Amino acid sequence: MPTTTPTGRPTVTTLTHQEREVLHAVGCGLRDTEVASVLALPKDAVAGHLARILAKLGLRDRAAAIVHAFDCGLVVPGHGPRKGAGPVPRPRTRQGHAPRLRISLLGPLQAWRDEQPLDLGHLRQQAVLAALALCPDRTVSQHELLGGVWGTEPPITNVVPVYIHRLRKVVRTGDSPNSVIQRDRCGYRLVPGAVEVDVARMEELVTAAGAAERAGELTEAVRACSQAVSLFRGEPLAGLPGPLAELERLRLTARRIALVQRKVDWQLRLGRHSEALAELWALSGAQPLNEPVAAMLMRALYRSGRQADALAVFDRTRRRLADDLGVSPGQLLRRTHQMILRGYDAGLIRTTP
Repeated sequence: MPTTTPTGRPTVTTLTHQEREVLHAVGCGLRDTEVASVLALPKDAVAGHLARILAKLGLRDRAAAIVHAFDCGLVVPGHGPRKGAGPVPRPRTRQGHAPRLRISLLGPLQAWRDEQPLDLGHLRQQAVLAALALCPDRTVSQHELLGGVWGTEPPITNVVPVYIHRLRKVVRTGDSPNSVIQRDRCGYRLVPGAVEVDVARMEELVTAAGAAERAGELTEAVRACSQAVSLFRGEPLAGLPGPLAELERLRLTARRIALVQRKVDWQLRLGRHSEALAELWALSGAQPLNEPVAAMLMRALYRSGRQADALAVFDRTRRRLADDLGVSPGQLLRRTHQMILRGYDAGLIRTTP
């Protein structure tokens, strides 16, 4: 009986990123306990992921999964880790080659080739690379690059091709002379699958967290969301000039705040109030006028037995809203305050907007 799909070359395109990581680890010969260790997963979650992998791919058992991992190129003979040899490498791309170039936008722009940092040139040149990395699935025209990097004050000379030429010599994969920047009649783009961009990785983790929540696996949702938040290394695109970088800075900063709020909300729903408090204090300090954050902090404090501290948060937020914006607390914050005053514990389990 065949152990893999009988027609065509097996693929893993139907699997989530997390499932591909688990399949890669299983294909490398790791046991469930070892997979759980290297991927920071509960052992029960590994078994659940493997069951879903077998069902999605129509495989019979674990042995069939190992064969499938090799057949589809997810695992290359001689390149997998031996047991106990350390973390499992990331899954390979659709083209079957692991990306060796990484670009990070969730902080000051940085790039690495084979884990060695690259010199990306001056800030305008970096901003051109950032614009390409922010649009990994499409071509970016020269007109878009001019508008995104220079705004209403374009350069006198046509410097975009010059910057692209310099970047093409820097952003290559391994020892290959081929750059990861392609040019076509419409503009420039990154070669699909050749570069790992942290913004795309963050969105994969956010999608995984949402799927886990819908499946009722809040612990897995918290883990995936924590990984997404940990990718931020400071202010996104810090120091880069141009309207595009400024807009993306605002968007990605707001994205991080929303992710922290989602994670903390799931922690509170799991009853992990103490874990949520440290992050809520930091977020409240950075966003003193954010009423949903203040309400979540009040809930966590109250359910940790600190009613006086929870009420103090309300008073402090109310004063800041009045002094800075000239407004009163909104319905969410007022309702949370009233529930704490009345000791209405049940209503504080979840009060997100």
